[in-house]
Amino acid sequence: MKGVYRLPTVRRHLLNRSNIGVYVLLAVILSLFLFPVYWLVSVSLQTNDDLFQFPPQWVPFKLTMQSYKGVLLSANFLTFYKNTAIVAAGSTALSIAVSILAGYGLSRFRFRGSHLLLVFFLSSQMFPAVTLLIGLYTLYSKLHLLNTLLALMLAATTTALPFSIMMMKTFMDGIAGELEEAAEVDGATRLKALIHIVLPLTKPGIMAVTIYCFLVAWDDFLFGMTLVRDLNMRTLSPGLSLTFLGELSTNWSGAAAAAVTATAPLLVLFLFLQRYMVEGLTAGGVKE
Repeated sequence: MKGVYRLPTVRRHLLNRSNIGVYVLLAVILSLFLFPVYWLVSVSLQTNDDLFQFPPQWVPFKLTMQSYKGVLLSANFLTFYKNTAIVAAGSTALSIAVSILAGYGLSRFRFRGSHLLLVFFLSSQMFPAVTLLIGLYTLYSKLHLLNTLLALMLAATTTALPFSIMMMKTFMDGIAGELEEAAEVDGATRLKALIHIVLPLTKPGIMAVTIYCFLVAWDDFLFGMTLVRDLNMRTLSPGLSLTFLGELSTNWSGAAAAAVTATAPLLVLFLFLQRYMVEGLTAGGVKE
């Protein structure tokens, strides 16, 4: 009888050993991802003189908040922050509105060429944003939108829309059309059915699209560097690049502190809304 019960025990030990290997591998991968974050925070808490010591201080002993103080008291940084918040909020709101209506139309209405339209949306993701730069610059120049925050909003919306529309369309495909039909029988219009029935059921998808569009607009560097010339109209990414990265010298500690401060809102936003992000990405891929 003892031999009968040894087999599960041996298997359990083998599984535990294999799990140890998996955990070690995951720990190594996690360390590779977290080390740049640790080094960024470490650099921001040191002075420029301490950064160039040899051997380097992997664990700094002299910590200072001077770089953060300089960043937060900088008028340009606060201007960059305000401009980025305006662009991100405006682009996110516009992207959500367009993606909801377009996703609903593609999900509920079948017309000739609808599949080709979906292929077009998907294929547009294969091209980098730099391919849009010349066309957008020429268009905004003729519309006198260069050097305005509106130009950055529209550019970020253009970048985020294809994926946002596909996500909302896929998510709405999983909602039974009978619910809207029942509402229309009771006298509701299609618009009311969309607002009062479809939108509450697509809340996780809307939150996922919100996070995605906000991240796209907040992290933009290419359009902010090209479509805007004045320093007081710059957003965070190009503004910090022009402020801290000079031709002859670079304020590494200040740049690191500014990067940490600029990234903090994204981290807080994701921590509070990560549940909706995961629900939107997973539920959108499941069809009844």
